[in-house]
Amino acid sequence: MREYWTSLASLLGVLAFCKSLMNSIFPPELRFAFLKLSNRVFKLFSTFCYFDITEIDGVNTNELYNAVQLYLSSSVSIAGNRLSLTRAVNSSSITFGLSNNDSIVDTYNSVTVVWEHIVTQRQTQTFAWRPMPEEKRGFTLRIKKKDKNLVLDSYLEYIMERANEIRRTNQDRLLYTNSRGGSLDSRGLPWESVPFKHPSTFDTLAMDPVKKQQIMDDLTDFAQCQSFYQKTGRAWKRGYLLYGPPGTGKSSMIAAMANHLRYDIYDLELTEVKSNSELRKLLMKTSSKSIIVIEDIDCSINLTNRNKKQSNETETGFVEGSGDGSTITLSGLLNFTDGLWSCCGSERIFVFTTNHIDKLDPALLRSGRMDMHVHMSYCTFPSIKILLRNYLGYEEGDLNDDVLKEMEEVVDKAEITPADVSEALIKNRRDKDRAVRELLEDLRSRAKRNEKNGSLEEQEKMALDSPYAEANGGGEEEEIEDIICKSSDDY
Repeated sequence: MREYWTSLASLLGVLAFCKSLMNSIFPPELRFAFLKLSNRVFKLFSTFCYFDITEIDGVNTNELYNAVQLYLSSSVSIAGNRLSLTRAVNSSSITFGLSNNDSIVDTYNSVTVVWEHIVTQRQTQTFAWRPMPEEKRGFTLRIKKKDKNLVLDSYLEYIMERANEIRRTNQDRLLYTNSRGGSLDSRGLPWESVPFKHPSTFDTLAMDPVKKQQIMDDLTDFAQCQSFYQKTGRAWKRGYLLYGPPGTGKSSMIAAMANHLRYDIYDLELTEVKSNSELRKLLMKTSSKSIIVIEDIDCSINLTNRNKKQSNETETGFVEGSGDGSTITLSGLLNFTDGLWSCCGSERIFVFTTNHIDKLDPALLRSGRMDMHVHMSYCTFPSIKILLRNYLGYEEGDLNDDVLKEMEEVVDKAEITPADVSEALIKNRRDKDRAVRELLEDLRSRAKRNEKNGSLEEQEKMALDSPYAEANGGGEEEEIEDIICKSSDDY
């Protein structure tokens, strides 16, 4: 045994001497040429070809890498000998995939392929315009040369389709926000995300059933009509404007749309965006099958109606700016929703919300930008029945007919929002009879108050428009106010 180790040490010493001798005799250029020739000879006689799929392609995230990672995390990964298990924060699912530098065999149309997950340390960069991850990740696909065309023609497309299907059915949907403005993280993304778990659906949404069904049909048609948009030469996107008083369910509508289509949501905070170029960068980093939301757009930045702005300029001599250092212009926002940059992705929905539609510029409201205008109104009788079912479990026929009839008579006059009705029912959900009774009393008092206010407004208008008031000018205003006060005392 001792002689064996002695012989091995002598052999290693000879090899080391030969290597140092070759390095001193043969120049580096010649050695490099020899290695290059050897690789060519090896590839010539090799029956396999290799394809590298890196995580980051230049400055952008490689979507194919994400698709392969998601595809290999499905049932095919169960065949692996060593798996990497992960669970994201606030996530209900466990994801498993290939460990670092591990490989797995997959079969497609009776063709065997090998995937290998390659992870190496990235070389330290002296200068970088954005931070890069410390590790360089990628997948290497090994296939036989005779199967190259078959795999490239259909296998990769199959992986993309399977990844999209898995993402929509199994993976948690995400809610994104641009809390850093337009700055990028280590992965080159300007968005931060959390799991989206909002329970709102169209079944629980307090809204007129006919209008609700119209919106659902429009969303379904949009998601299933890619060929129609391609045939007509239109970008595969659609815009919705949700407007109405506060508390009428605009945010719940957005959540119901996302749950219906199983899309991610990008909640764009315009006050964090400082320029039109940052706005374009944010748009470029959004994914397909997503909803881009700008809530309360009339309050975010100064994008009011230009007609009103011109009249304001005439009277005061200037137009008030947003005051937050933002240089986003109306033109930049219009290009964001309907310009050339809006076509950099597909199957995306833009949703704007506002409490005052009259404050928005008409150019922002036209078809092609906001294709469907949805008025989120006060509660109607069908909305009341939906809320009673959601919070108290009442179905059709469980309530007294007289109570339902009275509710139907006063609900339109009450002008009550779904948020107010929900709060009244939540407060007394343990006592259903009391909840219904107090809701009916609230509807009566609101209806009476609105009728009173409406009557006073009509009397004031009639008094101000009367010939007697015009003839005597403002000197008789006190008598008009006395008439109105007497009328209010009668109530």
